[in-house]
Amino acid sequence: MSASDNDAVPTPGPTANSGAVAVVGLELRGDTEAPKKQIYSWALWDWATQPFNTVILTFIFTALYLTTEAFLPADIAALAEDDPIRKTAEAGLASGLGLGSTIAALAILILAPVLGQRADAAGRQKLWLGIGTGALIACMLGLWFVEPTPTLFWLGVALISAGSVFGEIAAVNSNAMLIGIANPKTVGKISGLGWGFGYIGGVLALVIVIVFYAFDWFGVSDDAGLPFRIIALGCAIWAIVFSIPIFLNVPEPSLGRPERQVGFFTSYVLLVKDVIGLYRSPETRPTFWFLLASAVFRDGLGGIFAFGAIIAGQVFGFKFLELAIFGIAANLIAGISTILAGRLDDRFGPKRIILFALGAMVIAGLAVFFLVDAGTVVFWIGGLVLCAFVGPAQAASRSFLARVTPAGREGEIFGLYATTGRAASWMASGAWTLLIVLTGATSFGILGIILVLLLGFLLLLPVKAQQKV
Repeated sequence: MSASDNDAVPTPGPTANSGAVAVVGLELRGDTEAPKKQIYSWALWDWATQPFNTVILTFIFTALYLTTEAFLPADIAALAEDDPIRKTAEAGLASGLGLGSTIAALAILILAPVLGQRADAAGRQKLWLGIGTGALIACMLGLWFVEPTPTLFWLGVALISAGSVFGEIAAVNSNAMLIGIANPKTVGKISGLGWGFGYIGGVLALVIVIVFYAFDWFGVSDDAGLPFRIIALGCAIWAIVFSIPIFLNVPEPSLGRPERQVGFFTSYVLLVKDVIGLYRSPETRPTFWFLLASAVFRDGLGGIFAFGAIIAGQVFGFKFLELAIFGIAANLIAGISTILAGRLDDRFGPKRIILFALGAMVIAGLAVFFLVDAGTVVFWIGGLVLCAFVGPAQAASRSFLARVTPAGREGEIFGLYATTGRAASWMASGAWTLLIVLTGATSFGILGIILVLLLGFLLLLPVKAQQKV
């Protein structure tokens, strides 16, 4: 533990006037503010790991490499692009990646809360953060070996899916460590800073990749998928460099709870009892209901990014370069708005920020749907408005949960946060698919996402928020 960590676990002070739980982890710091070095080191972890999501999962590695003709048998890849056999084979690549994502989601559903609970009991959140981050980096390094041959497709899927699992496990513990450096007056600002750093880091990484592409890979041969494999290595190196500060400078959020150290499978029994206890206790019931509501609206937020590129391309006719520019603008706006909204979170409370953001997104989404015939300007305006509110809603959601998390249960509660999100991850995609199938028009999928956001808004309304400190 470094010298700056000596004030990391202060003596518990008086219980804040929260009305949420008797003692939440944030209250243990009292009014003491963490050193800037700790805050920025914590926020840099989001910056470090975001390229895995932005560059590898969303825009570049999977979309432009792993699910393309590069991994089709040579005879099928030689067919015309509109040939039914080739189309079917390409769909098989997409469904294979989807299968890997589904398995990853189930693994997170099963593992995240229990591993978080065990990290709490041992007071070893930083250890599990290191394990998750290190394994995520190893998965990105492993993508170097995914050369463009059909036999290596499943290796690529396995590495990306495993990276998603390890990244989520690491994120649970990063979220838990927020409680060790924030207090009730600063948690919104710090949470927003982390989300904002993530978006901006992802933008910068994406810009570097696009420049790499625009200049014809700077002379690097595209044989054997070399540019994409180099990009994966670059994301891994990026994560190594920028994740170091959190391990050097940020303390554990608690000293542990030895009385809760049990065997691995017994942890599931303890977890069920704890969830039941969250619901039964009037003091912790807001945490239970917030986990439910946030699972719904966070799936709607995820749907915006998951299907935004499809809406831009199929509904509004965006081409590659225009879509890339929009992606950069969207993430940049999301990053800046999230950092700014974090300060409003501490002033007005996270629930108000979330409700305002969700309401604004519902209105913007409806505008995009009903004005679809007005051209691309509608998506540029409406889409960027949507992105401007996604980040603030995500950051405020994290700070809301931090404000109602009982001391010593940080990893467990944020593990449940990850799990409930996965449990509801079918809603936006299901509504999207159903409305498109019923109408035969991709534009109606927009309504599916809006309905999920609206449902999350309604579920959050009656949740009791922590009183202002």
